[in-house]
Amino acid sequence: MHVSVRFLLSFVSALVAAAPAAADEKAFLRSLSGDWTGNGTVIMRIGRPAVSVDCRLRSDAGAASISMKGNCSALAFFRRAISAELNARGARYSGVYIGPSGQPSALSGRRMGGTINLAVRWNRVVNGDRKAEMTIQKLGDNGLRLRTVDHNPSNGKAVVTSDIRLVRN
Repeated sequence: MHVSVRFLLSFVSALVAAAPAAADEKAFLRSLSGDWTGNGTVIMRIGRPAVSVDCRLRSDAGAASISMKGNCSALAFFRRAISAELNARGARYSGVYIGPSGQPSALSGRRMGGTINLAVRWNRVVNGDRKAEMTIQKLGDNGLRLRTVDHNPSNGKAVVTSDIRLVRN
């Protein structure tokens, strides 16, 4: 009997300890909700010049998930849809990103403070491999930064392939 009470107390303690983490993610995800507009740069392929883009994004959050959908355009050159669907389990995140290629790629990572750090697994070879890093960073109450970093296949150096700053409308 004594062992089962100890087990029960340990179990309840674990549940109580996990509750604030879930609440923290819910509050963080909700802080990302809204309509966002901004601009930045995108490199379609390493070695090519960066293109200035204007972007619009709508973000809807649930208790443990977030859906981000929008588009980015560069003058008359192009207009591309982008989206990300993320699910949170504590501070761990996983989901799918659809970028300018229109193809889904896998996302996985974790949140540290106001930034979700994600590994990207492209669905095809991009810049010599299928890996990159993405960050979704909260900037104050009404700012958001989306950034993707890939590696130059010829020298292995990190290259920022997209850097977009948005403000809540």
